[in-house]
Amino acid sequence: MQSLSTAAEYTLRFINQTNRSIFLTGKAGTGKTTLLKEIIRTTHKNVVVVAPTGIAALNAGGVTIHSMFQLPFAGFIPDNVTPQVTDTVRFENKDSLRRHFKMRGDKQAVIKNMELLVIDEVSMLRADLLDAMDFMLRNVRHKDIPFGGVQVLFIGDLLQLPPVVKNEEWEVLSQYYRGKYFFHSQVVSSNPPLYIELSKIYRQTDDAFISILNNLRNNVITPNDIAVLNNYAQPDFDLKKNPGFITLTTHNAKADNINAKALDELDEKEFVFHPEIVGDFPEKIYPVEEELKLKKGAQVMFIKNDLSPEKNYFNGKIGIIKSVSDEEILVHFPEEDLTIEADKYEWKNVKYHVNENTKEIEEEVLGTFVHYPLKLAWAITVHKSQGLTFDKAALDVSGVFLPGQAYVALSRLRSLNGLILLSPLQMNGLTNDMDVMGYASSKVKEEQMELFLQKDTLRFIFNYLKNSFDWDELTDVWQRHKLTYLQEGPRSLKSKHREWVNLSEDKIKKMHTPGHKFISQLAKLFSVEQPDMKFVQERVEAAYNYFFPVMDSLVTGLLQKMEEIKRLRKAKGFYEELSELEELQTYTVIRLMKAKRLMLAVLNEEEIIKENLITPEIYSYRIKKLETIRKNLKDNPVTLLQEETEEYDNYPAKKKQPKKSTLEETFDLWKEKMSIEDIARVRKLTETTVLSHIAGLVQRGKIQIEEVLAEDKIAELAKAFEDFDGESLTNLKEKHGEAFTWGELRLYRASLNDDE
Repeated sequence: MQSLSTAAEYTLRFINQTNRSIFLTGKAGTGKTTLLKEIIRTTHKNVVVVAPTGIAALNAGGVTIHSMFQLPFAGFIPDNVTPQVTDTVRFENKDSLRRHFKMRGDKQAVIKNMELLVIDEVSMLRADLLDAMDFMLRNVRHKDIPFGGVQVLFIGDLLQLPPVVKNEEWEVLSQYYRGKYFFHSQVVSSNPPLYIELSKIYRQTDDAFISILNNLRNNVITPNDIAVLNNYAQPDFDLKKNPGFITLTTHNAKADNINAKALDELDEKEFVFHPEIVGDFPEKIYPVEEELKLKKGAQVMFIKNDLSPEKNYFNGKIGIIKSVSDEEILVHFPEEDLTIEADKYEWKNVKYHVNENTKEIEEEVLGTFVHYPLKLAWAITVHKSQGLTFDKAALDVSGVFLPGQAYVALSRLRSLNGLILLSPLQMNGLTNDMDVMGYASSKVKEEQMELFLQKDTLRFIFNYLKNSFDWDELTDVWQRHKLTYLQEGPRSLKSKHREWVNLSEDKIKKMHTPGHKFISQLAKLFSVEQPDMKFVQERVEAAYNYFFPVMDSLVTGLLQKMEEIKRLRKAKGFYEELSELEELQTYTVIRLMKAKRLMLAVLNEEEIIKENLITPEIYSYRIKKLETIRKNLKDNPVTLLQEETEEYDNYPAKKKQPKKSTLEETFDLWKEKMSIEDIARVRKLTETTVLSHIAGLVQRGKIQIEEVLAEDKIAELAKAFEDFDGESLTNLKEKHGEAFTWGELRLYRASLNDDE
């Protein structure tokens, strides 16, 4: 990835070394999306990514706020007053919202295990919705502190899309809020996040243009700035004679009309492409239009970055359709004299779940949407251009802009050299929201960051250790669980296990007071300005050695009991109760292991990141224990293990792997000797998409073509490819007809381009 700016590096450190909430903002092109990917890749925390809309969530690789937190589509009143409801507007208050918190166990587990909540596109987040999220997190996590103790990373540019609040709603909400933005919420007003702005611009390098954009952003646009921009005004500019320009306009209908008319004027055959949808992928979150109509000569734009090593295109790059058939689209970039085949892109609809072994939050793919990441590009609205980068654009700005629209439109461009104004800019309508401008004054200066970081890191280490040795919740849960045995009759299923639960609950009860004594000792050690970390580490090691054997034996006992119970009939309810208890008990042990590792990292001056905190031992703790228990049960079906065996210690550990690319995921399954059909089923993709992955892996030398195709077929293809021009497969397909499938042609071509 590109080298990180100072502000970006500090953001990473604040996320990993503190619990402080952060508002990360920055002008267009400063790398907010790139930094988010790096945070997710490196953090040791359990992360959930949400966004206000389905499309924004899809682009961020997360889920919507409403689905994650089970919130109704209504305004939120942050007290218990019941407001008036009309046909067009409805509200929830604290009392009514509580009814929505009766959620499934797996959803509760995600919320309880969450450590970092990332909210992307925060400019669209309403103040009342954020307060509803805060209220929900406090209730489900049983912690009456901001966001229930979850660290929050707000990401977005407040000068882009604003929150949408109806006038009728605002009549009610204005009694509780000064404004509609996220920073007007009660939780943020009383607990402001650290405001960090990325200032290094990667999109533009033209100093004069950057200066104008900054002035426009900061509401200090000058007559001279307007004059400079108006030098690029060409009302008579002929877009037909100047291919490569995209028109930015303010209305959907106008952009759609320009694109439809331009496509219609091309005297070529029209091809229509549809997505491949597998599994659950609702229409309301389709990332591109379902129907893509193309002709040879059409001006198109890529709407994603090229994920391949070649990096032939970026989000917003414009090209011309050189040739098109039912199975192949070639795009030409005239200025580079480069032609590439457009590959399809995979979008995933995901949900979060807690890995029962590691207690980490992971993604589960519900469905996939595979389509060409292309759209017609003679015109686009300013609204839809957010996040795109253009080399050349004609701005149709005759209408009065909303706050931020002028900035969004102009900041899509790399430089002034690619700018055309179809009408001169006027001074009116170029002001930005004063609430947003006022909030921007609270951003932290870089020279202050180190001081904040040092103090917050010490507080984070103390709180992490304190929470790791606090057995209050665990003691309560065990006690409540024990009571359920006493409430059932002597002939009940649970009655046979009373001795076990009594012994187990007694163990945790005996740990409660020593735990509090150790926390008091920690508080004393951290009460000085510079704690002696070596001594802290020694005390943590000693405490770990005291508590771990007991906590670990409780996990062993629970897993053994669960294995025993699940073999009985009519024991599902009992098993689920034990499972919920085991979830918390195992999390407690893993947290202990991480606390010990944290202090070693601090003492060795290592970065507090995933790689240094989550060891192979931690990652495979539950898996190894369960394997040992099951083996012993198999060997000794009558008796259960009372304590852990030596075999557990010798079990080979696995290290958690970083998130893989879509090709790598397919390659892993291929190495397991799975068929293309089976890979498609497991990954919720079509066989055609999986075959395109195989072709990519052949090209990279990861798979040999002989592993995929028979020798005689390869020989036939070699002969067919003797006259191949290296570009289009369409002519080959037309010449040989049904002799070869498109997949076979692509596979053989990939073998010719083997990178290795």
